[in-house]
Formats: sequence, C-alpha cells, structure tokens
Amino acid sequence: MARLLEKLPPGRVLEFLHQIVDGICGRAYPRYQDYGNVWSLSEWMEVVEETMTYFKSAVGKNICDEEAAQQIIELNSDCQEAITKCLKGRKEEIRNALVERVNAISSAQLQDFDWQLKLALSSDKISMLQMPLLNLDLDVRENGEIKPISIEMNKEELQNLINALEAANKVTFIDLM
Repeated sequence: MARLLEKLPPGRVLEFLHQIVDGICGRAYPRYQDYGNVWSLSEWMEVVEETMTYFKSAVGKNICDEEAAQQIIELNSDCQEAITKCLKGRKEEIRNALVERVNAISSAQLQDFDWQLKLALSSDKISMLQMPLLNLDLDVRENGEIKPISIEMNKEELQNLINALEAANKVTFIDLM
C-alpha cells in the first residue's frame, strides 16, 4: 500500500479507512473535497484504489492477520494500527459485501427442480428409437416472481450440463473480484 496514507493526520486515518469500507459495502465513499488539502487528484485516486484493493484482497483471500499486517509493514505504526483495527472490526461486513456483489451477477436464482427420465421408443422418423431422455423442470425466481422452465435433454446434452455445472462450482468468488 502506498505511503500516501501517511500524509493524513493520525486522527483522520481511521475515519478515512472506515469511509473506504463504507464504499465497498455499498454506501458512500470518501469525497475528494474532504481530502483535497491532503492529496492531489492523482494521489487521491491512487490511495483510494490501493486501500480498496487491500481490504478486498485481505478479506476475499481470507488471509491471516499476520499476513495482512506484513502487506502494510512499510507504513508507519499509526497507519498500521488503524488499518488493522478497521480490518478486524469490519471484516465480516466486507465479506458480506463481496458475496453480495458476486450474487448480484445474476438476479435469477433456482428455487426448486424436478427431473424425470423417459424412454423415447419411437419418433415420426424412426420406428424403434429407444433413446433415454431427461425432462428437467426448474423453478427460477427472478425479480420476485417464479418462472417455470422445462428442458428435455438427451444423454449428451445432460453430460454437457453436468460438466458446465461442475466447472461453475469450481469458480470461487475470489476469481470474480
């Protein structure tokens, strides 16, 4: 983290850090007007970005307190203490905000599902088909209302769906930050 944070008077560091966390959590970020006498505009943008990145990374990667402290070792003790205090006090709030951000990628959520295996014995083109088909009924909640979705899949399409779901399950919300 840049030493720019040390330009703040010691009494204002904790206030600034809490405003950064407020911004991460969906409330108001600190305003440049309130800190224009401390940093230039380019310094302001750098210190805000680096501070946000530090908090998101420390919480998102679930790093231990010692490792988090090691990342800010170049700062003076007042800044280190304020950052550690803010991080410890608001870690859960930051985590919830990061999880909400990931969840907001899609507003649709699966509420319920039902499946049924059928054996197609024939079709209009082939008299003896005997192909297994899966009927998948999904109840998806989007914007407060439940929409039913029905899908019919053959064995190959089902395998593609399973592979896609397994791949999606391996993605962590760290990858999406």
